[in-house]
Amino acid sequence: MLNTLARHLSGLSSLLFVVLALALTLPVLAVLGSWLQWGNDSADILLSMVRTVLPDYALTTLGLCLMVAVGVTLTGVTTAALVTLFDFPGRRVFEWLLLLPLAMPTYVVAYAYTDFLQFSGPLQLALRETLGFQGRLWPDVRSVWGAALVFTLSLYPYVYLLARTALVERASGLMEAARLLGAPLSRRIREIALPLARPAVAAGVVLALMETLADFGVSSYFGIQTFTAGIYKAWLSMDNRMAAAQLATVLLLVVFVLLQLEQRAQKRMRFNQARASRQCSDEAQPVRLLGARCVLAWGLCSLPVLLGFVLPALIMLRALVNDTTDIPWERFGQWAWTSLRLGILTAVLAVGVALALSFSVRTRGDAISRWAIGLVGLGYAIPGAVVVVGLLLPVGWIQQIWPASSVGAWMTATSLGLVWAYLVRFCAVALQSVQSGYARIPDSLDDSARMLGVTGWGLMSRVHAPLLQRTTIAAALLVFVDVMKELPATMVLRPFNSDTLAVVAYQLARDERLGEAALPSLALVLVGLIPVILLSRTLRQRAG
Repeated sequence: MLNTLARHLSGLSSLLFVVLALALTLPVLAVLGSWLQWGNDSADILLSMVRTVLPDYALTTLGLCLMVAVGVTLTGVTTAALVTLFDFPGRRVFEWLLLLPLAMPTYVVAYAYTDFLQFSGPLQLALRETLGFQGRLWPDVRSVWGAALVFTLSLYPYVYLLARTALVERASGLMEAARLLGAPLSRRIREIALPLARPAVAAGVVLALMETLADFGVSSYFGIQTFTAGIYKAWLSMDNRMAAAQLATVLLLVVFVLLQLEQRAQKRMRFNQARASRQCSDEAQPVRLLGARCVLAWGLCSLPVLLGFVLPALIMLRALVNDTTDIPWERFGQWAWTSLRLGILTAVLAVGVALALSFSVRTRGDAISRWAIGLVGLGYAIPGAVVVVGLLLPVGWIQQIWPASSVGAWMTATSLGLVWAYLVRFCAVALQSVQSGYARIPDSLDDSARMLGVTGWGLMSRVHAPLLQRTTIAAALLVFVDVMKELPATMVLRPFNSDTLAVVAYQLARDERLGEAALPSLALVLVGLIPVILLSRTLRQRAG
């Protein structure tokens, strides 16, 4: 009888995990299911899009991605090589300073540089007054090249971090062996360091491109026609759900291709690490730079930090100080409380889901649990625009069938839809962190606990939970910060009169009220420093 009960409980647990995985992948299923409604009207819509907006969306997005890929590759690889392969004063400081742009949301960088570089901005005004120039001194920053600059300055740390890890763990020993064999520095970099770092660089570029495709704040604020901006325009401005779903499908396919490329690059990284780890040398030392080369290294490492973090922060501080409008502290407290409440609630739920799924895979390891883990793990790669369309499409279908249903009110008039969208996107962040913590717990501890009669959730609460404490706190912090900065899903799904810091900053900046937008923007920057601090501490511990 006990065996029968155990089988029933196991089957119920598997069913719950399947339901949970399907709930977190509903946006993708709904977007793909929209093609089941294909008809003459749908064909007319698609043909109209092909003749009008789709070519512009495709060309603009492609051009933006190409410029961002080149920019993050050059910036990330150059800085990673400098702080890894060379030694100069301040190198240890630059190792973590170069991560600071991760704390700066891309849309905040866009607000800052628009105010600073536009025709009426302080820089052009000062140059015209000082040097006697007339007219516009450079093209408008609200353009594709301006967006590419913003994304490059904000996203290059993805490439920097992965390339630096690859060079430290895989190239140092081989570089030392090549030096002892008489190979010059240029040849060692060209034939050893860069080929070994290539998979890591490719993975970092793909991550940066996925962030670029998922962005809404920069593209909407700059008025450029990307797929993400087109999805919102089709849904909200044109009130055309089918057009939004079809655009979301195209964007989803592009993201899926990028995700496959990233996974292939990760496999190449593991292969190179296994091949190079056998040849690492503790005696490998970076090349010391002196004189002009040292100054050049300082300049190349300082420029991304200054342009990607220091200058935007100073511009926003200047706007805040110069703003004559009284700071609405009461309303700011409401915005901050809404952001904190949503962030804390989502972080707790995401960590709970991650712990449940990881524990199931750890203790049972059946195909259903692994399948659920795989589905939930794809969430972070899904752009916020696709999540919004995928959650609202079923609501529209239900209301067509059942007009008196209150599903729409529950999804848009409460925090349910918003938290659901957050979980779809950010459960993968918590899951990855918790799984990395489980990887450090040996299976022998589980066997010993079972021999002492500790099984089931007792094993989780008495054995795993204490060992996963730091990992779960880090996972909760990462999800919390991501929720605080999330803009696309929040813009559409937030309840009435429940604005967050990100939404308020976007709305005020869009209305050219940068001084008022500076306070919520700087608050988001301070929150974004949390994962950067955690990451820099982890890098220092590994180096030690």
